[in-house]
Amino acid sequence: MADINDEVLAEAYNRALSLEKQGKLEEAAQAYAQVLELDPEDHGGAAIRLASMGLGSTPAKAPDAYVSTLFDQHAEVFDSILVEQLGYAVPMMVRDKLSKHYQKPFKKLLDLGCGTGLSAEALDGMAAHKTGVDISEGMVEVAYDKEVYEDLYVSEAVAFLQQKEETRWDLIVATDVIPYMGDLAEFFTGVSDNLEKDGVFAFSSETLSSGTSETEAFKVGDFQRFAHSEDYIKRELKQNSFELLEMEPIIVRYEQGNPVPGHLVLCVNS
Repeated sequence: MADINDEVLAEAYNRALSLEKQGKLEEAAQAYAQVLELDPEDHGGAAIRLASMGLGSTPAKAPDAYVSTLFDQHAEVFDSILVEQLGYAVPMMVRDKLSKHYQKPFKKLLDLGCGTGLSAEALDGMAAHKTGVDISEGMVEVAYDKEVYEDLYVSEAVAFLQQKEETRWDLIVATDVIPYMGDLAEFFTGVSDNLEKDGVFAFSSETLSSGTSETEAFKVGDFQRFAHSEDYIKRELKQNSFELLEMEPIIVRYEQGNPVPGHLVLCVNS
């Protein structure tokens, strides 16, 4: 980012965004392409916006630079935005599901995409040791101040899972993580590799609309987040030796007052 002229980049990005909001999508696409030339790491998420408009190829995931920048910018007000404004309550849904199936506490929890620690707070008392991982340093700093984790790491989720740590967890959760990933193969493989046999994996996803092609696995939606088909998630879980316990339709959050459909998934590493 040091070699990028911030003013020039900001001007190019704002021009592209303005064209998109005016409905001049072809011109906006050209403008976003110029943004990507200025900033190949894509801190502003130009590639995601192109895919959202249907004028660019769907990436395998949201760019790391974009995700870390996005959440760094909102870290201090993240809880109030997500919970109060967007009606987000997935961590408590996870607690309810786990309580339904498991009466004893878990030994070690790994919270992928832990953010400010909302899941750790919701799962208080359900695991003896909690480890949090997030790509955003700002988010991890807020979580650290809450003192809800024994261990915290700044890392992209798949990269962390591929480190082949000696530690294996008996509970891994990933709430509001999959909407920033398209292709889930590496992620699910990494979770399986780091989860004890019979360990539990709980996560949320946003679901493709019923009007989507039956063969489509995932796409970027109107709010620059990935939605996945139910069949695709089931297929990837099966390929990674997960036994599905529950896959319940939920409302993940609200965008502009409209419910965002998704699934809450609970499965076991068999």
